[in-house]
Amino acid sequence: MAKFKVTLTQDERDELQSMVKKGKAAARKINHARILLLADEGEFGPGKTDVRIVDALGTSARTVERVRQRLVEEGFSEAVNPKPQPKRPSKVKIQGKVEERLVELACSDPPKGRARWTLQLLADQLVILSCVESLSHESVRQALKKKRSTWLP
Repeated sequence: MAKFKVTLTQDERDELQSMVKKGKAAARKINHARILLLADEGEFGPGKTDVRIVDALGTSARTVERVRQRLVEEGFSEAVNPKPQPKRPSKVKIQGKVEERLVELACSDPPKGRARWTLQLLADQLVILSCVESLSHESVRQALKKKRSTWLP
């Protein structure tokens, strides 16, 4: 990967040093400020290599590369302010109508040849009924545990 040269103005260095000294910003923001201060190859900067920055701050080499790149390509404020974490999809597969269907199944008679519903049987049945594409028995367990207080006396 190409190395991006970090050159800070005196005002930028002062702002970063003030931020690090106060310690009142978010941890990621302070970490980015420290990376930029150590990577500065300008007149007043130490110009440390990525390896030395990683050793000094205990961060990853990829983080150092990314902060350098953002400074060069997007500017000072974007390099200091970390990008927000991307939205993650909901981890809960069983909600709404699927949850209702699960409770109906769990309360119904088990399949022929079975004494009771197992978590895996319930998960497989929801897939067969096309309620969900795939489902683990652990997801069924968590959903039933959550609903237990509302459907048991």
